[in-house]
Amino acid sequence: MLRLRASRRSLLVFVAAILLVSFAAQDALLAAIRGAPTPEPIATPTLGEAIAIEDPSGHALDRFHAALSRAESAAGQARVVWWGASHTAPDRYVGLVRRALQERFGDAGPGFVLPVRPFPGYDTSTAGISWHGAWRALRGDRMAEGDAYGFAGFGVESLMAGATGVLDTRGGRWGERPVGMYDVAFLHQPNGGRFEVRIDDRAAAVVDTGGELAPGHAHFRVRDRAHRIEVRVLDDAPVRIFGVAMERDRSGVIVDTVGIPGSRARSHLRWDDATYRAELRRRAPDLVVLAYGTNESEDTNVPQHRYEADLTRVVHRIQHTVPTASCLLIGPSDRPLPGDGDTWSPRPLTTDVIAVQRRVAAASGCGFFDLQAFMGGPMSMMRWVESDPPFAQPDHIHFTPEGHARLAEVMTDALLEGYEGR
Repeated sequence: MLRLRASRRSLLVFVAAILLVSFAAQDALLAAIRGAPTPEPIATPTLGEAIAIEDPSGHALDRFHAALSRAESAAGQARVVWWGASHTAPDRYVGLVRRALQERFGDAGPGFVLPVRPFPGYDTSTAGISWHGAWRALRGDRMAEGDAYGFAGFGVESLMAGATGVLDTRGGRWGERPVGMYDVAFLHQPNGGRFEVRIDDRAAAVVDTGGELAPGHAHFRVRDRAHRIEVRVLDDAPVRIFGVAMERDRSGVIVDTVGIPGSRARSHLRWDDATYRAELRRRAPDLVVLAYGTNESEDTNVPQHRYEADLTRVVHRIQHTVPTASCLLIGPSDRPLPGDGDTWSPRPLTTDVIAVQRRVAAASGCGFFDLQAFMGGPMSMMRWVESDPPFAQPDHIHFTPEGHARLAEVMTDALLEGYEGR
């Protein structure tokens, strides 16, 4: 028995070493992705059309605008959950939208963030993220169907004692961010381990995650200022963390950025339904955003009627779960097809994906933002890559900080179109 235990621990140490190398590589990649700090929104842009959100009903954003009105009059909060893929995950343009809305309507907190970076491309503008030890990344778009991934669709699970994850709002991308309360979301599971929560290097609680499968929460109130929160695993038994909601007990705007690079809208249907619904209700959004389509535009093996049916199911489940929330679909960006040499051509499926999203949005009473039209139409990506400064990266898929800044500027204006207090 002693030999078996020793062998198991040796194996865990070996796996941990591999994971640490993997996470170190993620950090290096993220450093390259980040580059220079995100610039301020551009005053006189040369690219990016100032388009509006399509809303045949005329009421797609009414509930969100009502929440903004409450926030502006210091009578409540406006809460946003913003799902998406690689354009969304680094919290670039969404982070700028958050900042613009919070400057106008009040800062109600940094929002929902994972204290361990689960994959390259994940980041937040609201806090510094650091971690240590052996964590297993969980991606609901690629891993076991029906497993619990929270509402975000991703998380991390510890492999041995000593694993830590830290969120520090004393020095995020845009400086200090005050927090008045923390809500650590985790999974109760059979044989689950314990973790300690430390706030500003002081022990706050020890949480036992053992029990029947169900989402759990550890809630803490703190003085309204910048803080450092640490989650430290105490046992070799697994601890699954979905994220930490960082909020303030005041009126204003909260925006949760929950993107997974490479994901698709139908990924939502893979996540455990009960956990997904319970965690989404807890976030109580006034607006839900689904920013997908760029990856779907390469799925030539997926019939469009199936894509439309899956997207409809995703939207309807969200509406059934949080029926008082407004909804917005953001379509695919322009993504040319690479050819021989240095040649590029239009991607035909992008047009079909846009048509599906436009139909589903209209049928569901949601708004639709045509991201390709914002860029300038088919093959506009070429101009974005070749501009000076470039608005898109040489991969002809992802935006540069300048591109994100322009999108944030247009998106903020589009979200506020029709707002009576504008």
